[in-house]
Amino acid sequence: MKYISIISIYIVCLFVSCTPKEKPNIEGIWRAEVPTVTGPIPFHLKFERQNDSLFVFALNGEESLQLDNAHWENDSLHISMELFDAVIVAAVDGDQMRGRYEKKLGNLETRAGTFTAQKGELPRFVGARANVEHQLSGKWATTFTDEDGGQYEAIGVFDQEQNNITGSFLTTTGDYRYLQGNIVGDSLMLSCFDGTHIFLFKARIHGDTLTGNFSSSLLYKETWRGIKDEGASLPDPESLTFLKDGYNKIAFNFPDSEAKNVSLSDTQFQDKVVLVQILGSWCPNCMDESRFLAQWQKENPNAPVEIVGLAFEKKNDPDFAFPKIEKMKARFGLQYPILLAGDTSAEGREKALPMLNHIMSFPTMIYIDKQGLVRKIHTGFSGPGTGEYYQKFTEDFDRFVQKLIAE
Repeated sequence: MKYISIISIYIVCLFVSCTPKEKPNIEGIWRAEVPTVTGPIPFHLKFERQNDSLFVFALNGEESLQLDNAHWENDSLHISMELFDAVIVAAVDGDQMRGRYEKKLGNLETRAGTFTAQKGELPRFVGARANVEHQLSGKWATTFTDEDGGQYEAIGVFDQEQNNITGSFLTTTGDYRYLQGNIVGDSLMLSCFDGTHIFLFKARIHGDTLTGNFSSSLLYKETWRGIKDEGASLPDPESLTFLKDGYNKIAFNFPDSEAKNVSLSDTQFQDKVVLVQILGSWCPNCMDESRFLAQWQKENPNAPVEIVGLAFEKKNDPDFAFPKIEKMKARFGLQYPILLAGDTSAEGREKALPMLNHIMSFPTMIYIDKQGLVRKIHTGFSGPGTGEYYQKFTEDFDRFVQKLIAE
């Protein structure tokens, strides 16, 4: 009898030890923070459970961007952002999370910082009040100054509803995607987190002037100054990247994910309008453009237009690059081929497309007519966060492509 009792106790203990510990319910919206050199950057995450899978989305303005994967390992929540070589690992205690955010940079250096989160639809910035005297909607001619004194121009485009601010900054190489924030006292506060971008903008409001700091990647910062100006403008994005003298075409021969080389001389591109998208799987602006192209292709299934992507990745290694490229294609439902063109270094870009003066921005779009001639090169992409600029781009894109089709 004693022997049987011992066996019974052992079986009960074994059953208890093998029973999975119930995971906490984290569904809903959480306000999170990670530190930067100019203070903590707040952002929102949304968790959803579908069947047995956990999904997580980064919320910025109107965007709900799905991150790659959320799963439990032992008692820790892992949120992976594989396209960006980043991860959040956190312990959950009731309505609180605490852990770390880590991201590998292009040189394989790792940036890391403390991650905290609190459950609830809380304001993005602490101290935001319902009634504010400042009205910031409109365009702001902006100058950013980096830590070495170098400067670049931008246009701030903001939309204010009570004390909620959304918008973006446009530059000659693209935009800062979806920014969201509030006015706190006499300061504008904006942030964005999409897995790779960790943007925090702070500025003191002096009438029609904004002066403040911009930090990213946890450790990097710049200063900026904006002046209210509805006539603010930037250089023409179609004048920045161009063919060198003596060229009227481009040529390439790069592998796809099945190790098959693809070139513009292939049958599929003959007598077609061809759109060549220069991109990287690591580039959120490229994702915005890819989403747009996927939708356009879906709406125009019979158009004599071929799209081909040339990806420049952190390493020119098929085993490293193509899993990321294929994950990006799957996420956005891309039906066009994306080839591995090289790495992101200046040398890699020059070697891949030596007929261009340079590739200064990801993404860049090259428009080729039915005769194989380059008709236009558009540097950067004004994404949905830029409002009227995005609308203008989509209208100009469709108008020009239809013109090439009709020729």
